[in-house]
Amino acid sequence: MADDARTPRRRGRAWAGGAGRAVASLGAIEPFPDPRWQIALQAAIATAAPVAVGVAVGHADLGLIASTGGFTTLYASWRSPIDRVRLLPFVAAVLTLSAALGTLTGPSPVAASIGLMLVAVGVAAIGYGYSLGPPGPLFPMLAYGLAAHVSELEDGARIQEPGVVIGAIGAGAAFAWLVAAGRLLMPQHRRMAATPLRVLLPGPTWDTAARELLLRASIVAVVGTTVSYLVVDPGRAYWTVGAGLAVVGARPGRGRAAQRGVHRIVGTIAGAALYVAAATLTSPPPWVLVLIIGALQFAAQMLVVRNYALALTFITPTVLIIVGAARGDDPLLAVVWERVLDTIVGGILGALTGLVHGRKR
Repeated sequence: MADDARTPRRRGRAWAGGAGRAVASLGAIEPFPDPRWQIALQAAIATAAPVAVGVAVGHADLGLIASTGGFTTLYASWRSPIDRVRLLPFVAAVLTLSAALGTLTGPSPVAASIGLMLVAVGVAAIGYGYSLGPPGPLFPMLAYGLAAHVSELEDGARIQEPGVVIGAIGAGAAFAWLVAAGRLLMPQHRRMAATPLRVLLPGPTWDTAARELLLRASIVAVVGTTVSYLVVDPGRAYWTVGAGLAVVGARPGRGRAAQRGVHRIVGTIAGAALYVAAATLTSPPPWVLVLIIGALQFAAQMLVVRNYALALTFITPTVLIIVGAARGDDPLLAVVWERVLDTIVGGILGALTGLVHGRKR
């Protein structure tokens, strides 16, 4: 009896301790010994350059859509340049295919919701099964969500035509690959031996961690989409699911889930506040906006391995700019607040799925 009475207390202390550590981690700067500026610079160029091209030709909205393909550079960042050049075409293809599916389902809220669940689970299975690592299934799902978002019907017509969206994101992903391949211009990188493809993409292998992560991603996809469709707004489901998938990430662990959930929510709120403050104070000309997007992306990628919440303070304004301007309208305060609420729901959902992992993990 005494043991049974103490069990709830021990569990309560464990939950409180875990929550306390997650909150305390907001103030921690993690050490990261490897150079990060090359990846951050690639991400900044791959994101900002398509916007610059769009501004130059008078179609800034298409440039912002194409910048979504720049997320290709965020994958396999720990690999050698020669190995990244061989891996990133697969990432670019998944991003572009996800966007194509988004344009197909976008006009129908029901089809878009079903497609969101299928894409989220599908890209999670690819990422975890083939051990692609961080940043996980988030960005292909985001490409799907953005493509579906700009393919919705207004006054009986699509906001953007399918071929335009697919072509823009595909071109952006191809350009991102070229940016990553630029390091091979340096002789020391060309001389490095390439890793066999079967070693770069082992699998699919389904160890305990991969199965648990896929289960968590599936729960986030199904529950997040269903709640958004039935209670909130089907068009916002991809933001809720995206927040949850970001919390799931690419590494297992209950403590890690709680920490990423807290960081996701706090960082998004801070980033949304930064966006609203900047949008209220000034309306920068298009060329300045290009520089802002590049600077935000660079700062985010420099910080993401050190403090996730700080990184999200810069990631959130970038995504708000891309999503809002790609539709031809800037998010108003009400819309930004909706995105914050969606993130809170998705962040809590993603953190709760961490219970899938055993305590030892």
